Formats: sequence, structure tokens, C-alpha cells
Amino acid sequence: MKIGESLKRLRMINSLTQEELAGRADLTKGYISQLENDTTCPSIATLKDILDVFGVSLQEFFSEATERRVVFGLDARVCPGGGEEPFKVEFLVPGAQNRTMDPVLVTLDPGAKMAEQEIHEGEEFGYVQQGKVELCLEDQVYTVNRDECFFFASDRRHSIRNIGRGKAKILWIVSPPTFVYTGK
Repeated sequence: MKIGESLKRLRMINSLTQEELAGRADLTKGYISQLENDTTCPSIATLKDILDVFGVSLQEFFSEATERRVVFGLDARVCPGGGEEPFKVEFLVPGAQNRTMDPVLVTLDPGAKMAEQEIHEGEEFGYVQQGKVELCLEDQVYTVNRDECFFFASDRRHSIRNIGRGKAKILWIVSPPTFVYTGK
């Protein structure tokens, strides 16, 4: 971890100049510049004084230093359920409860329908990668073909059914993460 780069990132996020940060932390602008360029290393007490300006603890500062996973392969997918359903839901990014959205891949056998979802907060987006589906929002029915997408507020009952002859695949994103995976 480069402490200087991380401090500069925090300073920029908080829209502070080096001079403003130095004044709030009771340091000099030159010292802040040296820190950001990694030409000097702060003591724990000095680092804590700087982090106090941003409202960040030492633990938070150093835990952010760990690289967050960016690429997720097949091995990262989570498939709830026993696999006996006429549809499959694959959670593409583990740990969605810590994120603002939940991307899933839904695969439906011909004629398969996911149970109607109750009203909940948020928004939903789906991109049909393969097949043809029927989206029901309350009393309205929409046909969504391959390479088409849908987007709606989750404040209406909704369900989806494969109306094509082959499997249907949908990249589905729910924000915030509230995806329910029950079938019918």
C-alpha cells in the first residue's frame, strides 16, 4: 500500500487542497506534499491526525488498502436451490448484501415461470440474452425478445415466464439487492 496515494485520494474525494488539509491537521503544506509523493512516512500519531480530518479510522484506512475483487468467473457464482426447478438463478457477484445492486443470471426452461414477486423497494433491469419472455407487471403483460431489455420500479407485483421454445437467459439486476428466487 502506498500511504501517500491513499491520502491524496482521500483529500481529493473530500475536495480539500493540500493547504486546507495541512491547516486542519496542524501540519505544513510541504509535509502533506511529501506524504502524498511518498518521500516521507508519517508517524502513527500524525497519520491519525490526518485521518481524523476525513473522519476515517486507522482500521478503515488500512482495510481499504486491500484490493477489492473486480473480475468474477464461473467459480464465484452462487446457485441457490437444489437445481430441480425449471429455472436456475446464478448470483454473479458474491456478497451482494454489501453492495447497492445484485446482478444475477436467470435461466428458464421453456414454459417455466418464476413466482410473482411482491412489492419491494428499488428498481429492476433485465437484458434478455437468449429466448423470449413474458414480463407481467400487475395487470400489464410485455413480451421481451432476445437483445431487448426491461426496466421498472419494484413497487408493482411482477413475474416472468419463458414463452419461447428453447431456454431463456436473462441478465437481471436488482437495486438494492432483494432478489427472490422462487419458481412456480
